[in-house]
Amino acid sequence: MAKPESGSLTAEAFARIRSEILACRLPPGQKLVIADLCQQLGFSLGAVREALARLTSEGLVEAEPRKGFRVAPITEAELKDITEVRGKIESLCLENAIRNGDVKWEAGIVSTLFELSRTSLQDPDDPARVSEVWADTHRRFHEALVAACDSPWLLRLRETLFVQSERYRRVSVPLDRAGRDLHGEHKEIADAAIARDVEKASAALRDHLQKTTRILIASDVVKAHEAETA
Repeated sequence: MAKPESGSLTAEAFARIRSEILACRLPPGQKLVIADLCQQLGFSLGAVREALARLTSEGLVEAEPRKGFRVAPITEAELKDITEVRGKIESLCLENAIRNGDVKWEAGIVSTLFELSRTSLQDPDDPARVSEVWADTHRRFHEALVAACDSPWLLRLRETLFVQSERYRRVSVPLDRAGRDLHGEHKEIADAAIARDVEKASAALRDHLQKTTRILIASDVVKAHEAETA
């Protein structure tokens, strides 16, 4: 009888493969061969299989009958849907946080915004990819904005949508250099939130999310990915 796979090994495999997908090192639509992943990442068959099952439930991986697994493709329709829903949920979280936030909440926004402004967007070793340090700081900045939200369900939904948006945002990184002021966008949201201007903060947040979507649609990057995985 096979020995049960360690939960910690499965969690490590899940985190590693998830990171590879979100960074687009495992690109949308790519076939995932379990044996190859085991060899590349150094995990056992059981750990990788369990990790892929968990990633399927997250919507980052698709299981195809008799074909195995592949990274979930990206589509223009999904991008528009995710952006619209995320804008609504993230705005609700931000409005709640503004009502409940204190000085510690404000300090968290200010400190992560400053840290983000001092961090390079591009990976120094591969400028076509986003820096992992920037991606982590960016995630923490958006979490700081909603940290005072007292609704666990809203925060849970927000986290799911943030993860789903991440692959699209990473694909847009090479295009973000074309005159986009990311720091200015982040600062506008932060300033309005700290000023307790719910309407302005929510509008700035939704516009920030929509800009990535508009850039991607205008560039036809998503359509190119759709064609490759059709």
